[in-house]
Amino acid sequence: MQASSELVQTTLRSVLGQHELDEMLAERERLNNDVRAILDQQTDALGIKVSNIEIKHMELDENMVRAIARQAEAERARRAKPICVEGEQPAAQKLVKTARIPYEQPQAIQLRCHETLAEMAGDKSNTLVFPLPMDLLEPLLKK
Repeated sequence: MQASSELVQTTLRSVLGQHELDEMLAERERLNNDVRAILDQQTDALGIKVSNIEIKHMELDENMVRAIARQAEAERARRAKPICVEGEQPAAQKLVKTARIPYEQPQAIQLRCHETLAEMAGDKSNTLVFPLPMDLLEPLLKK
């Protein structure tokens, strides 16, 4: 009895060791059949017929569970990346379009300058200095 138990354990480890975890979880029936066929062949000389094997439960090490969780998170992030790009692309196009406005319409720069000055003048603690070219001041100084 001890020998047959060890044979089952060894065969099970051998068969499971040839597969990825995802495959083991998804294709238990096929693994059951593989283990049953190997055990039936090995125990045939002893007059034992293996008619059924069933893997009921797989217990994973805590480190393995964490690794699977990290892998799943990485997969979700990989799938989410194109969705983020699709959302960012229109925003980037709007920024490019907005950045072109000052080059296409020079008065837009002047308007933005006036808006900035109005914001700065709103606070009474600010002092605004407007540098003017001297040639604009000459007619005023002659009077």
